[in-house]
Amino acid sequence: MTQERVRWGILGCAAIAKRAVIPGIQASETGVVVAVASREPETAQQTAAQMGIPRWHGSYEALLVDEQVEAVYLPLPNHLHREWTIRAARAGKHVLCEKPAALDAKQTLEMVKACDDAGVKFAEAFMYRHHPRYQRIREILAAGTIGDLRGMHATFTFNNAGASENIRFHPEMGGGSLYDIGCYPISAARLLLNREPEAATVSALFSSEHGGVDMMASGLLEFPGSVALTFDCGMWAAGRNTLEILGTEGRIEVPYAFLGPSEFWVWHRGERSAETFADWNPYSLQADHFGRSILQNEPMRFDPMDAVRNMDALDACLSAARERRRVAVATTV
Repeated sequence: MTQERVRWGILGCAAIAKRAVIPGIQASETGVVVAVASREPETAQQTAAQMGIPRWHGSYEALLVDEQVEAVYLPLPNHLHREWTIRAARAGKHVLCEKPAALDAKQTLEMVKACDDAGVKFAEAFMYRHHPRYQRIREILAAGTIGDLRGMHATFTFNNAGASENIRFHPEMGGGSLYDIGCYPISAARLLLNREPEAATVSALFSSEHGGVDMMASGLLEFPGSVALTFDCGMWAAGRNTLEILGTEGRIEVPYAFLGPSEFWVWHRGERSAETFADWNPYSLQADHFGRSILQNEPMRFDPMDAVRNMDALDACLSAARERRRVAVATTV
């Protein structure tokens, strides 16, 4: 490719697209949003006008045949990720798919293979991990600053229990807190430990008031080397998103692990130091990392199979919560 920017189409008008991802792409160095689609033409037209997008389509199919679109961002409900990722791949479009990648690891593998067969890129949209602070955390761990690693604890909660029409309350659509935000602590632990979990134990609150989905879950994810992640996630609790990494000589505290300010603290033998960063937009960084893999054929920072492995762990957590037992993490491939 000789052009300077990737031409993006947005496959759906979800709130996350309008609030964060579209502005992130528009502020990126490598991307431009050229089209948006909705199954409701009026919604697509309004979103295009609101976001300064030159073209809109009244169906997803129409966007996929738009020759100006090279890559799509897919923020559709979870149960639609597999279908529309595969359809986008067959249309020759690169795919950035909102997390969680699909409803299970098997579906995710089908998506990855479809993109590979079509010769297009695929990535799961965990924007937080593109921020340089996570590379800095990995460097601190590798340097042994906090000693031998003993454990990690992560949280991600918010309260939208009163939003009765929310798609997160529909189990058939992939609703529930584990799918929606539990995937973040799992992803972060795998990223920072650089290994795959072996087993999961999860206790969850399944709410009859919310379609029977898990509105709160607390879990233990066991990793090799006798290290574990403990976590909780919920859609019916006070908001927070934190990460603590504990070692024999200190700890790392990330008060806003996935959303919010980027500063974090390192404790070493009773002394605290702050790690600060420029005001980076993680959604723009995500778009640029993906964009450079398309424009310059740079290696993708996260292999597409990472999405399958994250779903392997999430599958185990979901089974553990539903069956109230310890579940081994299966390996899809």
